[in-house]
Amino acid sequence: MSRMLHIKKNDRVVVINGKDRGKTGKVLAVFPKFDNVLVERANFAKHHTKPRRYGQQGGIVEREAPIHISNVMLICPRCNRQTRTYRKILETGFRVRVCRKCREVAERE
Repeated sequence: MSRMLHIKKNDRVVVINGKDRGKTGKVLAVFPKFDNVLVERANFAKHHTKPRRYGQQGGIVEREAPIHISNVMLICPRCNRQTRTYRKILETGFRVRVCRKCREVAERE
């Protein structure tokens, strides 16, 4: 069973804690099992790679590492501010995320 998280793939988020505090980016991946998200241009880590075939070059590669979901906050697409959300069920039966600041529907789930 998958867990319901307040952040989804392709959301714009801001990092609110850690070494990359204040950076914004798009969510590239969500890992509900570990409560982590992968944010574009945030939390870079160095990975050492070996050449795997003839002619390929090894070296140190920087790429994004997962961040705990409690350290990021959604940026509302309507009011363009960082906000918390709550869930609401519409009359049509759809479940939506609603911005706590502007009370607008952030996106249908």
